[in-house]
Amino acid sequence: MALTTMLRRRLFSRAFSSHEGPSRWTTPGHQERPNGYLFNRTPPPPGQSRKWEDWELPCYVTSFLTIVILGVGLNAKPDLTIETWAHQKALEKLAAESPSSSSD
Repeated sequence: MALTTMLRRRLFSRAFSSHEGPSRWTTPGHQERPNGYLFNRTPPPPGQSRKWEDWELPCYVTSFLTIVILGVGLNAKPDLTIETWAHQKALEKLAAESPSSSSD
């Protein structure tokens, strides 16, 4: 029992101690706290625009094309719901019954 108590104290003292030094959740060279900017990127100086990263243009073009293709494709797909099928069958039955009842 004394061994488990000692291990608990040692684990909790390490986990919750407020020691100064590198955190186990960050790697050296990274900030410990956010600086208030989106993605920790400081804005460019006034009059200059932000330079795009290499991945941004392909990502934006692919996203736009995906939205367009899905929008067109989902609007053009055939209606294969059970309700539509049942409605068509009911109309066929009514059309088949209609001439026979008017001939009587």
